[in-house]
Amino acid sequence: MSNAVLACSIEATSRVVRGRKSVAAVVLAVWFTLVIVLGAGGAFVTPPGTPPLPILIGFMVPIIAFLAGFWMSSAFREFVLAADLRLMMGIQAWRFAGLGFLALYTHGVLPGIFAWPAGLGDIAIGGTAPWILVALIRQPSFVASKTFMMWNVLGILDLVVAVGTGALASAIATGVAGEVTTSSMAQLPLVLIPAYLVPIFMMLHMAALFQARRLSGNLKERA
Repeated sequence: MSNAVLACSIEATSRVVRGRKSVAAVVLAVWFTLVIVLGAGGAFVTPPGTPPLPILIGFMVPIIAFLAGFWMSSAFREFVLAADLRLMMGIQAWRFAGLGFLALYTHGVLPGIFAWPAGLGDIAIGGTAPWILVALIRQPSFVASKTFMMWNVLGILDLVVAVGTGALASAIATGVAGEVTTSSMAQLPLVLIPAYLVPIFMMLHMAALFQARRLSGNLKERA
């Protein structure tokens, strides 16, 4: 009897987890589609010399929604705290593609004031992500270490710097013919980076820090 009850409980929990993952996948798909539609319609494009408010809104709104959901919804909070850290760190390795910013700078597509800090920062985080992943696999308690927390803080800082320098470059652009600006970042396909990928990477770092804080607290209670 007890085995049957336990099996039913495990199955119910499994269905809940699958349901939450499905909802997350749908939200990501709808969000991606929305960015594509808005990008195709030029909704993120702003005149030279003005702050890129549409992109900043596209960057901030998902993050605010994520934090609001985490603090206000216990179900969402449980989902975030139960997320696979190894998968999240593995995804961060894609940040090495920041090398593309430097390539675009070399070809005169992006200004150096944005391309260099954004590119080098992403390469640093993406290049060290596999090391973080291996450390987690070898020693799960690594998540509570200062090294893990600092790496995630630096990852967030890199994204903030990238968005900040991009906004600065857009604001100081003069619109003179031949000037290299960040205008391409407001158009498809590059607009997917600040309006979709960057918020996702930011959320992954935040989720990792939330899990690290919880585990660190548990370890202190046991000590």
